Amino acid sequence: MARPPSTADPHLQYRRTERPSSFIHSNLPDPPVSTTARLRAALTSGGVDRISRLPDSLLREIVSRLPAKDAARTALLAARWRGVWRSTPIALVDTHLLPNGASASSLDVTATVSHILAAHPGPFRCVHLTRGRMGEHPAHLRLWLRLLAARGVQELVLVNRPSPSGDVPVPLPKTLFTISTLTRLYIGVWKFPDAAGLGGASFPHLRELGICSVAVETGDIDLVVARSPALEILNIQGTMNGVHLRLISKSLRCVQICAFVLESVEVVSAPCLERLILSECLSTAGGSCTTVKIGNAPKLTLFGKLETGKYALEIQDTVIRAGIKTGPSMMVTSVKTLSLKVRFGVHNDVKMVPALLKCFPCLEALHIMSGKCDHPAGKLNLEFWEEVGPIVGVRLRMKVMTFLDYHAQQDEIAFLQYIFQNAQVLKYVLVSAVNPRYTPLSNDDMFNTLYGLSDDLWLSKFSFAIGGTHGPEGGEPWTFQRGANFSDSDPLAPVKFIIRAAGPETHQQKPQADKTQQQKPQAAKTRQQKPQAAKTRQQKPQAAIAKTRQQKPKAGNRCN
Repeated sequence: MARPPSTADPHLQYRRTERPSSFIHSNLPDPPVSTTARLRAALTSGGVDRISRLPDSLLREIVSRLPAKDAARTALLAARWRGVWRSTPIALVDTHLLPNGASASSLDVTATVSHILAAHPGPFRCVHLTRGRMGEHPAHLRLWLRLLAARGVQELVLVNRPSPSGDVPVPLPKTLFTISTLTRLYIGVWKFPDAAGLGGASFPHLRELGICSVAVETGDIDLVVARSPALEILNIQGTMNGVHLRLISKSLRCVQICAFVLESVEVVSAPCLERLILSECLSTAGGSCTTVKIGNAPKLTLFGKLETGKYALEIQDTVIRAGIKTGPSMMVTSVKTLSLKVRFGVHNDVKMVPALLKCFPCLEALHIMSGKCDHPAGKLNLEFWEEVGPIVGVRLRMKVMTFLDYHAQQDEIAFLQYIFQNAQVLKYVLVSAVNPRYTPLSNDDMFNTLYGLSDDLWLSKFSFAIGGTHGPEGGEPWTFQRGANFSDSDPLAPVKFIIRAAGPETHQQKPQADKTQQQKPQAAKTRQQKPQAAKTRQQKPQAAIAKTRQQKPKAGNRCN
């Protein structure tokens, strides 16, 4: 009999601790301080220190932007600076406490954090504690939280570094729920405390909540949301137990759930919810679909990344199934942007696509990710889509479509031809081929299947960009920063098309990639109807200019 792997194996320890921690840390917010800032006295020719002559209010603003160790050093300049440091809301980030490249034991980090919390009377504008194994120092952790509660911390990131042995998660101290001044809270690698023992604890000012790899039970997250009347952003990642999530909030604007074992998520009542993003949610132990139910969400404009065959969509108590006749009560007219992941080699997955698209009649942007299919079940050609008939959102509203991980399969080509032959106001299309490492075809082979498409029946003239990628199959993991960036109207788009007027015609500038997108595509070509000579790249595009005549959108049904 083979022996189980030793816990002393460094590779096993990495898989248990460092790799999950890296995934969590990639989604944590950046602290509002600069590690490259340097405070130097600006001396005039007469030797006068100009910085020290500034008013205290401005000096406090300067010191508040320094890492905690540098802010503390300003107290050595003069007696006046000691008063400035002690009265400045500082940012304490444990990763800033040691020289670059240095490592420290959990005990070292704990001792340094304790010293700073004891030396500074507060308030603390921001505290990020992510380097220590806090389960080894429970008394220190409880003391820290009491001090932070008394000193009015506003932003707290509290991530426990898991032990190499992979023991049971450490219970999160209930003291955390007494910090009523928090506006942003991220917790990671804990066990959520018994909700019944939290009493009347609440977060009256909390606007952003992140829950990462926290062992929770059904109702735990619902309780925190209900007791956070100002909460706008809810991010959930890597929770360990399958739960039923019910969202009732008058303030929530964005909900993102990544790599989460989820039984169901129900938007019961969220009148301000604008974005619902589900990325790589994991199947439950029984392998059943995750139910996603949309109730009262009149402002929901962006919905993704729904995977056919993995999620069961329910709208106003009606489960959406393949071939269902769509009625008004099954439509979400507020959604303008939709993202789907489809395994085009699986018939049941593909047959769900028309049913889903009919639920969003005001759709303006559609983003498709072609999912990996190990055992294709035959082909669904253009005849299948012709039997589907027109879909209102595709026909009258859709202006942008992107298609990632294109494998040059007949099922994918049939879907693209259906879109091109039915979309009357389509303006921009991007098709990005899958990394050639994951297919026997070369980029040129996949590109040629697109160049050869017949455009005789296409209903609109649009800019057609064809590209490739060196990234992983399925794309890079989603990051919370992308979805919560409200200045980006479509964070799901892999590229941004920017148009500028140029004489009597309109010229398409290069597609601009979102800086947070990780894929690095290969060179591509742009075509308008028939392929034209131009080069572009998905993600970090090269310059590309393709002339295109703008077609006036045709009238359609009125949408919210």
